[in-house]
Amino acid sequence: MSSEDLKRQAAARALEAVSDGMRLGLGTGSTARHFVELLGDRVRGGLKVICVATSEATQAQAEGEGIPMSTLDETPELDLVVDGADELDEQLRLVKGGGGALLREKIVASASKRMIVIADDSKKVAVLGRFPLPVEVNPFGLEVTRRQIAAAAARCGCTGELTLRQRDGKPFVTDGGHYIIDCHFAVLPQPEALAAALVAIPGVVEHGLFIGLATGVVLAAPGGLVELGQV
Repeated sequence: MSSEDLKRQAAARALEAVSDGMRLGLGTGSTARHFVELLGDRVRGGLKVICVATSEATQAQAEGEGIPMSTLDETPELDLVVDGADELDEQLRLVKGGGGALLREKIVASASKRMIVIADDSKKVAVLGRFPLPVEVNPFGLEVTRRQIAAAAARCGCTGELTLRQRDGKPFVTDGGHYIIDCHFAVLPQPEALAAALVAIPGVVEHGLFIGLATGVVLAAPGGLVELGQV
């Protein structure tokens, strides 16, 4: 079974948690796209939901599937958000932002009663850090912010290369108009301390550590689905 087949299997399991009348947050990324496709099938079959997207890309996909959409201002309290993750550990701490939507993803997750993460089992690690940690930053004073990120990370036991994310030879710009610095730390020995240190830096808009937000995880492995927490 291919990686995409496994992701779709995980998305189908998460869809079982959706019922009529729910207010849903729709995540961003390759695994979340499968969930949106499957949700579209259910909506065309009569399921009644209202959804909020975490990115312009997900918004466009959901509208194309005929899924009723709202905004977080119009629907500020959500029942469930389903999203992917770039990395996760046994304590359901996540690293997200590989797709560049971490700020909106975190805002939507914080507005939801539950968050189900769907991924293939390669995303589960013993210690966070293998995937570069994305940090969304204001373009103004970029070098000052980069230096402060490096210093704060070092105090939390993290060292490594900090690179400005590029696309087509130019800085990658998020939906919010910000840049992303990818932090290649390899190991995050103190995720909570690092999260607190990063958010205290004036030029940091948000970081990709999602701690205390996921309530359940569905991992698709070659041998079948593995569930962590409450799905």
